[in-house]
Amino acid sequence: MRCIRTPIKSTVYKYELGKGYEDGFEPYSEVVTKGWFVTDNLVKVTRDNGLIVCPYINHRRGRTFVCENDYVIVDDDGTKHLCGHDKIFDRYEMIEE
Repeated sequence: MRCIRTPIKSTVYKYELGKGYEDGFEPYSEVVTKGWFVTDNLVKVTRDNGLIVCPYINHRRGRTFVCENDYVIVDDDGTKHLCGHDKIFDRYEMIEE
């Protein structure tokens, strides 16, 4: 059976620190010790107390950490996703309203 995915309207934001796009922050030391992914391009924020933290978003599959130049996608139903700058415009098309 062949199918086609139904388009979903989404709002897309280039991630910027301080805009509240993330769902939370986790200490970098926890990300590194618990993770099994490349951490080179993760966004890292140094708190006033010297603690380095990484922003993340929650979604149905768990938690995804924000990398440099990522876009946060928020679907009309409130579901959030992350997409890298190298793929965003292959997967999403801007619409005029």
